[in-house]
Amino acid sequence: MTHDPSILISDVSHRYGSREALAGIDLEIPAGRIFALLGPNGSGKTTLFRLISTLMPLQSGRIVVAGADVSGDPLEVRRRIGIVFQAPSLDKKLTVDENIACQAALYGLRGEALRQRRDEVLRAVGLVDRRGDLCQTLSGGMKRRVELAKGMLHRPQVLLLDEPSTGLDPAARLDLWESLTEMAQSGMTVLLTTHLLEEADKADAIAILSGGKVISTGTPEQLRGELGAGLVTVVSDNPGETERIVRDELGLADVQRVQQQVRIRSESPAALVPALAERLGEAATTISVGRPSLEDVFIAKTGHRFWAAEAETTEAH
Repeated sequence: MTHDPSILISDVSHRYGSREALAGIDLEIPAGRIFALLGPNGSGKTTLFRLISTLMPLQSGRIVVAGADVSGDPLEVRRRIGIVFQAPSLDKKLTVDENIACQAALYGLRGEALRQRRDEVLRAVGLVDRRGDLCQTLSGGMKRRVELAKGMLHRPQVLLLDEPSTGLDPAARLDLWESLTEMAQSGMTVLLTTHLLEEADKADAIAILSGGKVISTGTPEQLRGELGAGLVTVVSDNPGETERIVRDELGLADVQRVQQQVRIRSESPAALVPALAERLGEAATTISVGRPSLEDVFIAKTGHRFWAAEAETTEAH
């Protein structure tokens, strides 16, 4: 038995004048999962988010959301999605209930149907006891939960979130992820953009973007597993010479140099440390051992660090 993807993205490209923001993106996002688009600022994830949510017209390629074509039937796409934007959309002078009622009016919900559904979404996000409070009195985490309640009010098949943890403290982020997990378990597809590595690590699956391209997809465990069991990182004032020694004299092949670091992938990383310390001596500022992270995956695929890529993109614009 086969299951069609909740979101199908096929050969999507997009340009802003002479700048290519997306370069032939292909993705299939399954239903009932939390899927993260991870990338530094300028990687293309926000452009892709806007195309999926019909906020911008598609220039080339095809996007199908919950069975509706973004180019052919954008109004139907909007009926089937809920959106939580990075920028707040609440009217702070209205109560929680009143904000949700304003959202309901956009979808024709009124009367008993509105009352029942409002009760359901407030229970889902844990705000029943705050429904009469003015939104300006709520904490950042609670405001975000009201945004979630608005986004899921009309029972969308797909919930889209742009940088959902922006401005939230750690406790509020935890509350947010508990709500997202419950939504996915109920069958809703949750697609979010993020530039936070630790946030993407909580998702069921990830697409890592860089330079307008998808450079890797999979579960966090699969992506880290591609790099082996461990990683040895050597920081040196002369990384070129350190890399030569590691490759030529110590015979290690799975080596990558990134700025002042020489990174060595190994199934037995701790066993390499004595030989490295003995041969490199004071030429090595530090030698550390750890398990691969999502940033290590990004480095392995692109040759530069995650935040360095963001800085380069910012400078270029």
